[in-house]
Amino acid sequence: MPVLSGIDRTGTVHSLLSSGRLGLMTSPSGLTRSFCPTVDVLNRQYHLTALFAAEHGIRGNLQAGESVSACRDPDTGLTVWPLYGKTRELTEEMLDTFDIFCFDMQDVGARFYTFLYALSLAMASCCRAGKPVVVFDRINPLGGELIQGTVLDPRFSSYIGMYPLPTRYGLTIGEYARWVKHFLRLDSLELHIVPLEGWRRSMKPEETGLPWPAPSPNCPTFHCARAYVGTCIFEGTNLSEGRGTCMPFEYIGAPWIDADRLSAAAEAHAVTGIHFRPLWFTPCSSWYAGENCSGVQVHIMDPGSADPVAGALALLDSVRELYPDRLEWVANTPGRYMIDLLLGTDDYRLGRMDGQALLAAHEEARFRFRKEREPWLLYD
Repeated sequence: MPVLSGIDRTGTVHSLLSSGRLGLMTSPSGLTRSFCPTVDVLNRQYHLTALFAAEHGIRGNLQAGESVSACRDPDTGLTVWPLYGKTRELTEEMLDTFDIFCFDMQDVGARFYTFLYALSLAMASCCRAGKPVVVFDRINPLGGELIQGTVLDPRFSSYIGMYPLPTRYGLTIGEYARWVKHFLRLDSLELHIVPLEGWRRSMKPEETGLPWPAPSPNCPTFHCARAYVGTCIFEGTNLSEGRGTCMPFEYIGAPWIDADRLSAAAEAHAVTGIHFRPLWFTPCSSWYAGENCSGVQVHIMDPGSADPVAGALALLDSVRELYPDRLEWVANTPGRYMIDLLLGTDDYRLGRMDGQALLAAHEEARFRFRKEREPWLLYD
Protein backbone atom coordinates (compact mmCIF):
# COMPACT_ATOMS: atom_id res chain seq x y z
CA MET A 1 0.00 0.00 0.00
CA PRO A 2 1.47 3.42 -0.90
CA VAL A 3 1.92 5.90 1.94
CA LEU A 4 -0.25 8.98 1.60
CA SER A 5 0.29 12.22 3.49
CA GLY A 6 -2.61 14.13 4.99
CA ILE A 7 -2.76 16.53 2.04
CA ASP A 8 -3.35 13.53 -0.27
CA ARG A 9 -6.53 12.84 1.69
CA THR A 10 -8.39 16.17 1.66
CA GLY A 11 -11.57 14.31 0.76
CA THR A 12 -11.83 13.07 4.35
CA VAL A 13 -12.34 16.68 5.54
CA HIS A 14 -13.93 18.11 2.41
CA SER A 15 -17.06 19.38 4.13
CA LEU A 16 -15.03 21.20 6.79
CA LEU A 17 -12.61 22.75 4.29
CA SER A 18 -15.57 23.87 2.16
CA SER A 19 -17.26 25.63 5.05
CA GLY A 20 -15.18 28.82 5.24
CA ARG A 21 -12.10 30.83 4.36
CA LEU A 22 -8.82 28.96 4.79
CA GLY A 23 -5.56 30.26 6.19
CA LEU A 24 -2.53 28.08 5.50
CA MET A 25 0.88 27.79 7.13
CA THR A 26 3.14 25.84 4.81
CA SER A 27 6.50 25.67 3.07
CA PRO A 28 7.99 23.86 0.03
CA SER A 29 7.77 20.68 2.11
CA GLY A 30 3.98 20.84 1.77
CA LEU A 31 3.55 18.56 -1.25
CA THR A 32 1.23 15.79 -2.34
CA ARG A 33 2.64 12.42 -3.29
CA SER A 34 2.46 13.58 -6.93
CA PHE A 35 4.48 16.75 -6.14
CA CYS A 36 1.59 19.23 -6.17
CA PRO A 37 2.14 22.03 -3.60
CA THR A 38 -0.38 22.23 -0.78
CA VAL A 39 -0.90 25.92 -1.61
CA ASP A 40 -2.15 24.93 -5.06
CA VAL A 41 -4.34 22.09 -3.78
CA LEU A 42 -6.20 24.30 -1.34
CA ASN A 43 -6.29 27.33 -3.64
CA ARG A 44 -7.85 25.35 -6.50
CA GLN A 45 -10.35 23.33 -4.48
CA TYR A 46 -11.32 25.69 -1.64
CA HIS A 47 -11.44 29.34 -0.59
CA LEU A 48 -7.84 30.06 0.42
CA THR A 49 -7.51 33.62 1.69
CA ALA A 50 -4.22 33.90 3.63
CA LEU A 51 -0.76 32.35 3.85
CA PHE A 52 1.52 32.22 6.89
CA ALA A 53 5.28 31.75 6.82
CA ALA A 54 7.34 30.12 9.56
CA GLU A 55 11.16 29.90 9.59
CA HIS A 56 12.71 29.68 6.08
CA GLY A 57 9.63 31.26 4.47
CA ILE A 58 6.85 30.00 2.24
CA ARG A 59 9.29 29.20 -0.57
CA GLY A 60 12.06 27.88 1.70
CA ASN A 61 14.65 30.38 0.46
CA LEU A 62 15.61 31.89 3.82
CA GLN A 63 18.51 30.60 5.90
CA ALA A 64 18.20 29.60 9.57
CA GLY A 65 17.52 32.56 11.82
CA GLU A 66 16.60 34.99 9.02
CA SER A 67 13.47 37.01 9.81
CA VAL A 68 10.51 36.48 7.50
CA SER A 69 8.92 39.61 6.01
CA ALA A 70 5.36 40.21 4.84
CA CYS A 71 5.00 39.86 1.08
CA ARG A 72 2.58 38.87 -1.65
CA ASP A 73 2.75 35.34 -3.01
CA PRO A 74 3.28 35.68 -6.79
CA ASP A 75 1.35 32.53 -7.69
CA THR A 76 -1.83 33.12 -5.67
CA GLY A 77 -1.69 36.87 -5.11
CA LEU A 78 -2.35 36.26 -1.41
CA THR A 79 -0.64 38.09 1.43
CA VAL A 80 2.04 36.04 3.16
CA TRP A 81 2.00 36.93 6.84
CA PRO A 82 5.32 36.44 8.66
CA LEU A 83 5.41 34.35 11.84
CA TYR A 84 9.17 34.16 12.30
CA GLY A 85 10.87 37.28 13.56
CA LYS A 86 9.33 39.97 15.74
CA THR A 87 5.87 38.39 15.46
CA ARG A 88 5.45 34.69 16.16
CA GLU A 89 1.81 34.54 17.20
CA LEU A 90 -1.29 35.19 15.13
CA THR A 91 -2.45 38.78 15.63
CA GLU A 92 -6.08 39.91 15.52
CA GLU A 93 -5.46 41.28 12.03
CA MET A 94 -4.17 37.89 10.89
CA LEU A 95 -7.00 36.00 12.58
CA ASP A 96 -9.52 38.15 10.69
CA THR A 97 -8.23 36.83 7.35
CA PHE A 98 -9.50 33.24 7.76
CA ASP A 99 -12.12 31.03 9.39
CA ILE A 100 -10.14 27.76 9.48
CA PHE A 101 -6.39 27.49 10.05
CA CYS A 102 -4.57 24.78 8.08
CA PHE A 103 -1.03 23.51 8.64
CA ASP A 104 1.11 21.40 6.31
CA MET A 105 4.86 21.37 6.90
CA GLN A 106 7.39 18.55 7.14
CA ASP A 107 9.37 18.57 10.37
CA VAL A 108 12.41 16.39 11.05
CA GLY A 109 11.52 14.72 14.36
CA ALA A 110 13.90 16.80 16.52
CA ARG A 111 12.82 18.91 19.50
CA PHE A 112 14.68 21.99 18.32
CA TYR A 113 12.90 22.29 14.97
CA THR A 114 10.97 25.57 15.08
CA PHE A 115 8.05 24.34 12.96
CA LEU A 116 6.74 22.61 16.09
CA TYR A 117 6.43 25.88 17.97
CA ALA A 118 5.02 27.81 15.01
CA LEU A 119 2.18 25.26 15.05
CA SER A 120 1.81 25.34 18.84
CA LEU A 121 1.52 29.13 19.00
CA ALA A 122 -0.95 29.16 16.11
CA MET A 123 -3.06 26.53 17.88
CA ALA A 124 -3.12 28.63 21.05
CA SER A 125 -4.15 31.74 19.08
CA CYS A 126 -6.90 29.86 17.26
CA CYS A 127 -8.14 28.40 20.53
CA ARG A 128 -8.56 31.89 22.00
CA ALA A 129 -10.29 33.07 18.83
CA GLY A 130 -12.56 30.01 18.57
CA LYS A 131 -11.23 28.98 15.14
CA PRO A 132 -10.71 25.35 14.06
CA VAL A 133 -7.27 24.00 13.19
CA VAL A 134 -6.62 21.34 10.52
CA VAL A 135 -3.23 19.60 10.51
CA PHE A 136 -2.35 17.58 7.41
CA ASP A 137 -0.17 14.87 8.91
CA ARG A 138 3.27 13.89 7.60
CA ILE A 139 5.75 11.15 8.36
CA ASN A 140 8.36 11.46 11.05
CA PRO A 141 11.52 10.81 8.99
CA LEU A 142 13.21 9.38 12.09
CA GLY A 143 10.39 6.88 12.58
CA GLY A 144 7.97 6.67 15.45
CA GLU A 145 9.54 4.10 17.75
CA LEU A 146 12.82 5.37 19.22
CA ILE A 147 12.85 8.05 21.91
CA GLN A 148 16.32 9.41 22.58
CA GLY A 149 18.31 12.26 24.07
CA THR A 150 17.60 14.66 26.89
CA VAL A 151 14.22 15.92 28.09
CA LEU A 152 14.08 19.71 28.21
CA ASP A 153 14.05 21.43 31.60
CA PRO A 154 11.50 24.31 31.34
CA ARG A 155 14.16 26.68 32.69
CA PHE A 156 15.78 26.40 29.26
CA SER A 157 12.64 26.96 27.23
CA SER A 158 13.15 28.88 23.97
CA TYR A 159 11.94 28.88 20.39
CA ILE A 160 14.28 25.93 19.73
CA GLY A 161 12.68 23.94 22.53
CA MET A 162 9.60 25.21 24.36
CA TYR A 163 8.24 22.11 26.09
CA PRO A 164 9.60 19.07 28.02
CA LEU A 165 10.07 16.83 24.99
CA PRO A 166 12.93 14.39 24.41
CA THR A 167 15.39 15.39 21.71
CA ARG A 168 14.02 12.60 19.52
CA TYR A 169 10.36 12.28 20.51
CA GLY A 170 8.96 9.82 17.96
CA LEU A 171 5.72 11.59 16.99
CA THR A 172 4.33 12.69 13.65
CA ILE A 173 3.39 16.38 13.43
CA GLY A 174 -0.28 15.37 13.82
CA GLU A 175 0.43 13.33 16.93
CA TYR A 176 2.51 16.21 18.27
CA ALA A 177 -0.48 18.54 17.74
CA ARG A 178 -2.67 16.18 19.77
CA TRP A 179 -0.04 15.99 22.52
CA VAL A 180 0.57 19.74 22.68
CA LYS A 181 -3.16 20.51 22.73
CA HIS A 182 -3.35 18.44 25.91
CA PHE A 183 -0.10 19.80 27.33
CA LEU A 184 -1.15 23.44 26.81
CA ARG A 185 -4.69 22.69 28.01
CA LEU A 186 -6.31 23.97 24.83
CA ASP A 187 -9.47 22.06 25.72
CA SER A 188 -11.83 24.22 23.66
CA LEU A 189 -9.72 24.05 20.48
CA GLU A 190 -11.42 22.26 17.60
CA LEU A 191 -8.48 20.25 16.25
CA HIS A 192 -8.71 18.05 13.17
CA ILE A 193 -5.85 15.76 12.13
CA VAL A 194 -5.93 14.44 8.56
CA PRO A 195 -3.98 11.23 9.13
CA LEU A 196 -1.42 9.46 7.02
CA GLU A 197 -2.45 6.32 5.21
CA GLY A 198 -0.20 3.28 5.07
CA TRP A 199 2.51 4.55 7.45
CA ARG A 200 3.95 2.37 10.21
CA ARG A 201 6.06 3.59 13.10
CA SER A 202 8.94 1.31 12.12
CA MET A 203 9.14 2.66 8.56
CA LYS A 204 12.30 4.25 7.19
CA PRO A 205 11.46 7.31 5.08
CA GLU A 206 12.91 5.63 1.97
CA GLU A 207 10.26 2.91 2.32
CA THR A 208 7.37 5.37 2.04
CA GLY A 209 8.02 6.44 -1.55
CA LEU A 210 7.14 10.01 -0.56
CA PRO A 211 9.10 12.96 -1.95
CA TRP A 212 11.55 14.80 0.31
CA PRO A 213 11.61 18.48 -0.58
CA ALA A 214 14.09 19.94 1.89
CA PRO A 215 12.14 21.32 4.89
CA SER A 216 14.99 23.80 5.35
CA PRO A 217 17.99 24.81 3.22
CA ASN A 218 20.32 22.76 5.43
CA CYS A 219 18.31 19.54 5.56
CA PRO A 220 18.53 18.31 1.97
CA THR A 221 18.35 14.54 2.57
CA PHE A 222 17.03 11.86 4.90
CA HIS A 223 20.64 11.20 5.93
CA CYS A 224 20.97 14.81 7.04
CA ALA A 225 17.78 14.57 9.13
CA ARG A 226 19.13 11.48 10.87
CA ALA A 227 22.39 13.21 11.76
CA TYR A 228 20.75 16.55 12.61
CA VAL A 229 18.85 15.24 15.62
CA GLY A 230 22.26 14.74 17.23
CA THR A 231 24.76 17.07 15.61
CA CYS A 232 22.57 20.16 15.85
CA ILE A 233 24.13 20.56 19.31
CA PHE A 234 27.30 21.78 17.56
CA GLU A 235 25.39 24.98 16.77
CA GLY A 236 26.09 25.77 20.41
CA THR A 237 29.87 25.61 19.84
CA ASN A 238 32.57 27.29 17.77
CA LEU A 239 32.83 24.29 15.43
CA SER A 240 31.36 24.20 11.95
CA GLU A 241 28.34 21.92 11.76
CA GLY A 242 28.76 21.67 8.01
CA ARG A 243 26.62 24.63 6.96
CA GLY A 244 27.95 25.91 3.68
CA THR A 245 28.96 22.41 2.55
CA CYS A 246 27.17 19.69 0.60
CA MET A 247 26.73 17.67 3.82
CA PRO A 248 25.29 19.95 6.53
CA PHE A 249 25.12 18.33 9.97
CA GLU A 250 27.10 15.35 8.71
CA TYR A 251 30.38 17.31 8.56
CA ILE A 252 31.71 18.57 11.90
CA GLY A 253 35.05 20.33 12.26
CA ALA A 254 37.21 23.45 12.59
CA PRO A 255 40.58 24.72 11.32
CA TRP A 256 42.23 23.74 14.61
CA ILE A 257 41.02 20.11 14.63
CA ASP A 258 43.24 17.14 13.78
CA ALA A 259 40.86 14.94 11.78
CA ASP A 260 42.59 11.61 12.40
CA ARG A 261 42.99 12.28 16.09
CA LEU A 262 39.37 13.36 16.56
CA SER A 263 37.91 10.46 14.58
CA ALA A 264 39.98 7.96 16.57
CA ALA A 265 38.86 9.49 19.87
CA ALA A 266 35.19 9.50 18.82
CA GLU A 267 35.39 5.94 17.48
CA ALA A 268 36.77 4.83 20.86
CA HIS A 269 33.35 5.64 22.37
CA ALA A 270 31.97 2.76 20.27
CA VAL A 271 28.51 4.23 19.68
CA THR A 272 26.33 1.51 18.15
CA GLY A 273 25.43 2.09 14.51
CA ILE A 274 27.57 5.23 14.06
CA HIS A 275 30.96 5.70 12.40
CA PHE A 276 33.15 8.80 12.54
CA ARG A 277 35.25 9.17 9.39
CA PRO A 278 38.10 11.72 9.24
CA LEU A 279 37.66 14.38 6.57
CA TRP A 280 38.70 17.83 5.41
CA PHE A 281 36.31 20.48 4.08
CA THR A 282 35.97 24.20 3.31
CA PRO A 283 32.59 25.80 4.13
CA CYS A 284 31.41 28.49 1.74
CA SER A 285 29.27 30.18 4.42
CA SER A 286 28.63 30.27 8.18
CA TRP A 287 31.44 29.25 10.56
CA TYR A 288 34.93 29.35 8.98
CA ALA A 289 33.65 30.33 5.52
CA GLY A 290 36.52 29.97 3.06
CA GLU A 291 38.81 28.31 5.61
CA ASN A 292 40.16 24.78 5.47
CA CYS A 293 38.59 22.72 8.25
CA SER A 294 39.40 19.27 9.58
CA GLY A 295 37.01 17.01 11.41
CA VAL A 296 34.74 14.05 10.86
CA GLN A 297 31.78 12.95 8.81
CA VAL A 298 29.12 11.35 10.99
CA HIS A 299 27.80 8.21 9.28
CA ILE A 300 24.53 6.75 10.61
CA MET A 301 25.19 3.13 9.62
CA ASP A 302 22.07 1.54 11.11
CA PRO A 303 19.11 3.97 11.35
CA GLY A 304 17.01 1.35 13.12
CA SER A 305 19.25 1.06 16.16
CA ALA A 306 21.67 4.01 16.15
CA ASP A 307 21.38 6.81 18.68
CA PRO A 308 22.50 9.99 16.88
CA VAL A 309 22.22 12.04 20.07
CA ALA A 310 24.61 9.67 21.86
CA GLY A 311 26.90 9.83 18.84
CA ALA A 312 26.95 13.63 18.78
CA LEU A 313 27.63 13.81 22.52
CA ALA A 314 30.45 11.28 22.18
CA LEU A 315 31.94 13.46 19.45
CA LEU A 316 31.56 16.60 21.55
CA ASP A 317 33.11 14.77 24.54
CA SER A 318 36.08 13.97 22.31
CA VAL A 319 36.47 17.59 21.21
CA ARG A 320 36.26 18.71 24.81
CA GLU A 321 38.91 16.20 25.88
CA LEU A 322 41.30 16.96 23.03
CA TYR A 323 40.84 20.73 22.74
CA PRO A 324 39.74 22.10 26.13
CA ASP A 325 41.37 25.47 25.40
CA ARG A 326 39.90 25.85 21.91
CA LEU A 327 36.29 24.74 22.40
CA GLU A 328 33.94 27.65 23.08
CA TRP A 329 30.24 27.89 23.90
CA VAL A 330 28.13 30.28 21.82
CA ALA A 331 25.91 32.68 23.77
CA ASN A 332 22.41 33.14 22.37
CA THR A 333 21.82 36.24 24.51
CA PRO A 334 23.84 37.41 27.52
CA GLY A 335 23.80 34.56 30.04
CA ARG A 336 21.92 32.19 27.70
CA TYR A 337 24.04 29.60 25.93
CA MET A 338 22.88 27.82 22.78
CA ILE A 339 24.22 24.48 23.99
CA ASP A 340 22.00 24.72 27.10
CA LEU A 341 18.94 25.54 24.98
CA LEU A 342 19.66 22.71 22.56
CA LEU A 343 20.28 20.13 25.27
CA GLY A 344 17.57 21.54 27.55
CA THR A 345 19.98 21.62 30.49
CA ASP A 346 23.23 23.28 31.57
CA ASP A 347 24.62 20.12 33.16
CA TYR A 348 26.84 19.42 30.16
CA ARG A 349 28.27 22.90 29.67
CA LEU A 350 29.05 23.28 33.35
CA GLY A 351 30.89 19.95 33.35
CA ARG A 352 28.62 18.18 35.81
CA MET A 353 28.21 15.27 33.38
CA ASP A 354 29.78 13.93 30.21
CA GLY A 355 27.56 12.80 27.36
CA GLN A 356 27.02 9.24 28.56
CA ALA A 357 26.18 10.33 32.10
CA LEU A 358 23.83 13.01 30.79
CA LEU A 359 21.82 10.54 28.74
CA ALA A 360 21.71 8.09 31.66
CA ALA A 361 20.40 10.86 33.92
CA HIS A 362 17.49 11.44 31.51
CA GLU A 363 16.50 7.79 31.14
CA GLU A 364 13.59 8.01 33.57
CA ALA A 365 12.27 11.21 31.96
CA ARG A 366 12.37 9.56 28.54
CA PHE A 367 10.46 6.59 29.94
CA ARG A 368 7.82 8.92 31.42
CA PHE A 369 7.39 10.67 28.09
CA ARG A 370 6.94 7.36 26.30
CA LYS A 371 4.00 6.64 28.61
CA GLU A 372 2.73 10.21 28.39
CA ARG A 373 2.54 10.18 24.59
CA GLU A 374 0.54 6.94 24.31
CA PRO A 375 -2.97 8.46 24.34
CA TRP A 376 -2.08 10.73 21.43
CA LEU A 377 -0.65 8.17 19.02
CA LEU A 378 -2.47 7.61 15.73
CA TYR A 379 -0.48 4.73 14.20
CA ASP A 380 0.68 1.25 15.20
